[in-house]
Amino acid sequence: MNDGASVASATGNGRNDPALSTDQLQQAFYEMLLIRRFEEKAGQLYGMGLIGGFCHLYIGQEAVVVGVQLALKDGDKIITSYRDHGQMLAAGMDPKGVMAELTGRATGYSHGKGGSMHMFSREKNFYGGHGIVGAQVALGIGLAFANKYRGTDEVSVAYFGEGASNQGQVYESFNLAALHKLPCIFVIENNRYGMGTSVERASASKELWRNGEPWGIPGKQVDGMDVNAVNAATQEAVAHCRAGKGPYLLEMSTYRYRGHSMSDPAKYRARSEVDEIRQKHDPIDHVRNELLAAGVEEEKLKKIETDVKAIVAEATEFAETSPEPDPSELYTDVLVEAK
Repeated sequence: MNDGASVASATGNGRNDPALSTDQLQQAFYEMLLIRRFEEKAGQLYGMGLIGGFCHLYIGQEAVVVGVQLALKDGDKIITSYRDHGQMLAAGMDPKGVMAELTGRATGYSHGKGGSMHMFSREKNFYGGHGIVGAQVALGIGLAFANKYRGTDEVSVAYFGEGASNQGQVYESFNLAALHKLPCIFVIENNRYGMGTSVERASASKELWRNGEPWGIPGKQVDGMDVNAVNAATQEAVAHCRAGKGPYLLEMSTYRYRGHSMSDPAKYRARSEVDEIRQKHDPIDHVRNELLAAGVEEEKLKKIETDVKAIVAEATEFAETSPEPDPSELYTDVLVEAK
């Protein structure tokens, strides 16, 4: 079982000095807080029976997706697994549309038919939300191949967890990406527990950031609870990919506060372990403290918190008052005939 210190010391040198500007840190604070409050509300709605199926919350891991997204530009593409709400919001997808999809409403991103794990936005270059463990990684290198084929310098970011890191299709993707020098950043979100099993018990590889070495893929382990560290490492990976040097692997050492999904009571870890990380290594508290140290007034941060609360409340009301899909939707988007 891991203690709280294992997360903070993941990079070997603890927290990074602030690498983001004060304005960027304020943006990061807003986006991380939006993800946190949105996910807390989603958990409440699930408990009330307003969200059906599976629901995997991102609470605790906010620094990863926000730090990565701050290093990307318009046109870069992202794809992820079923723990996907954080990526959607960080990509700029409308919280109202995301919440409406979670509650199965016609106004949702997938018209109420995809639910938590299957949303998509071509406009925001978000290619899902995928329920099959590790399968999105192969699709991620397909997006990278499209970027290279079209002659752009855009990159593809493929997120997956430590539980998926030993799937066969992941290693097949490593091989193809390295062989064709595809501009793909593989991001392992190592939150230490796949379902109910710790990574120590499930993976013979103890340094997941080195898993790409047989194919010559450079990698780095990053403190995924520190948005500065995440952003700095991602900028390095992005520069590598844009320069035509092929893929890059980042292992983000992070932590999820809730169970694997809403149906998981997470009894396989001690409550004290979660509390230790919440109290000493919370990614949002870390950014808040950096902003206060930089001279940002407490009132300004409280205003951000108030604004985020209002956005989540608006998204919830929009979802609850939106209509359910018409039964005829059962027969749409089932078959596409190519011409």
